[in-house]
Amino acid sequence: MAPRLEDENPDRLYMVTGGRSSVADDGLDLVTIIVSECDPTPGMQSEHVRILRLCVSPMAVVEIASELRLPVSVVRILLCDLLDTGRVTARNPRPAPAESPLPDPELLRQVLVGLEQL
Repeated sequence: MAPRLEDENPDRLYMVTGGRSSVADDGLDLVTIIVSECDPTPGMQSEHVRILRLCVSPMAVVEIASELRLPVSVVRILLCDLLDTGRVTARNPRPAPAESPLPDPELLRQVLVGLEQL
């Protein structure tokens, strides 16, 4: 069974991040999509290797943190390492255009009623 986050050894987290506790504004939020751009190489830190393997298929930052069972803040530091070396790319979801009209609430209510009747 994998250890719970609250059981995580703080010394290990310190080692994983190289003593860093934060990164400059990296533009990574919980839903930023990460994609591997290369395979792991010998000698890479094990957490970096796991991220590269996980992100062969696009994966959100929060999903990576969950899979690694590490705090998001630690994962963001690790991702910045990989971004700086070009080993991963990051894509933020596109916001809806400002001119997009919101759906009519009555139409949404009718859809909901229709779905409930299925």
